[in-house]
Amino acid sequence: MPPFAAQQTLFRAYDIRGYYQHFTDEFIQALGHAFGRLYHSQSNGEAPVFNTDINAHTNNDKENPQTVVIGYDVRCGSEAIARALAAILIEYNVRVIQLGLVTTPMVAFWAARYHGHGITVTASHSAKDTLGIKWLVSNISPSSAAIQALYQQLTMNHEYHFYQKIQAKNRVFDSEMVENNNDTEPSNYLLDELSTEQVKSVYIDAIEHVFNQLSQDHCSTTSYHPKNARKLDLIVVIDCLNGATGSVAQRLFDRFCKQVIMLNSTPDGCFPLGNPDPTEPNRLKELQRAVIAHHADIGLAFDGDGDRLMVVDNNGKVVMPDHLLYLLARIAITERPESLTDSLSASEVLFDIKCAHHLPRLLSDLGATPVISKTGSSFMRQQIRHPDSQIVFAGELSGHFIFNDHRFIPYDDAMYAALRLLHWFALSGDDIGNLNSRKSLSDIIQSLPAMVSTADHYLPMPPSATTDCAIMEQLTKFCRYLQQLIPVPARHHSLDNASHSSTVIQLPTMPCPSSVCTCASVKSSTTLAQAKHLLPIGTSLSCIDGVRLDFPHGFGVLRQSNTSNSLTARFAGDSIDDLKDIQAIFATLCRPFNTALAEQILAMVAE
Repeated sequence: MPPFAAQQTLFRAYDIRGYYQHFTDEFIQALGHAFGRLYHSQSNGEAPVFNTDINAHTNNDKENPQTVVIGYDVRCGSEAIARALAAILIEYNVRVIQLGLVTTPMVAFWAARYHGHGITVTASHSAKDTLGIKWLVSNISPSSAAIQALYQQLTMNHEYHFYQKIQAKNRVFDSEMVENNNDTEPSNYLLDELSTEQVKSVYIDAIEHVFNQLSQDHCSTTSYHPKNARKLDLIVVIDCLNGATGSVAQRLFDRFCKQVIMLNSTPDGCFPLGNPDPTEPNRLKELQRAVIAHHADIGLAFDGDGDRLMVVDNNGKVVMPDHLLYLLARIAITERPESLTDSLSASEVLFDIKCAHHLPRLLSDLGATPVISKTGSSFMRQQIRHPDSQIVFAGELSGHFIFNDHRFIPYDDAMYAALRLLHWFALSGDDIGNLNSRKSLSDIIQSLPAMVSTADHYLPMPPSATTDCAIMEQLTKFCRYLQQLIPVPARHHSLDNASHSSTVIQLPTMPCPSSVCTCASVKSSTTLAQAKHLLPIGTSLSCIDGVRLDFPHGFGVLRQSNTSNSLTARFAGDSIDDLKDIQAIFATLCRPFNTALAEQILAMVAE
């Protein structure tokens, strides 16, 4: 068995994450050395690959070491892992700046002030018995391929011998450092730990600068300079879910808002009230009650590491993420700086495949180009940083929202996104300019198209014992077949073809690898009438991430989860009858391949 075979499941599509038992000392040591080679390779201008040359250190490296910032969340074990990684990184002549307990976006903020390299020891919104690690290289999140490449480094046969050589080399290097630096240890030379005050204040001051600019752009007399600060006339309730945002949220929002009421703001890795996931059913009940009890204008909830946002309106109702995404995109578009407006002929807004059917039309009405994307905030960050990108905003159903309007770091910072919403809502919420006539948040949401939807459900992955094709492969091929079966004049169009070329992965119809594959027999027994019933005129098909169908009256999506061995499904309609109709179509599509899956789809209820 190769080394670290048990840890293979930790290396997921977006990050490293799993049960804490897998984060052994031996594994952390191996991982630290892999990160050391990764970040050391950047000093020579190399691509982000893993350098296994033990003689790679140069005199120039010693004089200008790469800098990596490291932070951690509140989970038991996160701080120890962060410090272990820091100790190993300095063996590679990498300068480490320790930030302490922070949010993941704060690590991205501090990384951008140096070389763009950062590590956050966090399991985000996962359960308390979970640990994890996220990282950046030159401000860019790793791709799925890069994450798997990191794992492959841990399984190399010569790994242990390489460690021994590195340790021996560094003992020699340490001696040279003592002689040349008046007995200063390399850890003193390469390891810095910023004070909690500095970590927070620099971050808050940078956000304050953004809102000073926004106030000037709005031609408002409001200024957030400490000498003449005029705070937003809002009552805001914030639930930190005992996560990392609790260490900074009170101070940050007090800077801008007249009255802030905090819930569960003490960071606690035991998460006594449940997982730090604001999207879980009933997780926002306490926030909803508090908003009503305090007659608040809005309620905000952040996940465990501060990169996901959920909102409750003034009536205590959870704002659907689709609607929240639209409002934030509207803010990004209407508040673009003049320099960005001149450079972009048409602003693009990126949204993930699980967002509802009304969103593309609403974005088009704003003058933006809607672009559909695979699910995953790291995928979105990669697309935003593409040299040809015209994306001014990106968001997904799970509450990740990214402003890319050159005012702040292009990262899914939930607290920053919330403040942008509060600023717009308080000063120009109804676009009239008369603050006394400002609409309530519930009124603004009420003006958006009505929709009935299910939650984003996780469904068990059906077995594929009788076929070489997994369920999603079968369903994708079948839908492609139906699309081709319908005559061209009546054929629906494909969302794939309407999307930006950088976001689309075309999936051609491929022959089944097995003669006993279920989809082969299903295709042969499907009539043209059945095809037109399942994919009626006006239906759009996307297969960039599972199967998504857009109908005139709603949409549905079924896809493989990137973080677990399960399927995720969501359906929405203009009415409850429309919703049930769409669920019935998906159940009919799935029933030939797995009856249990079809019944689970029909059993999903509206939120």
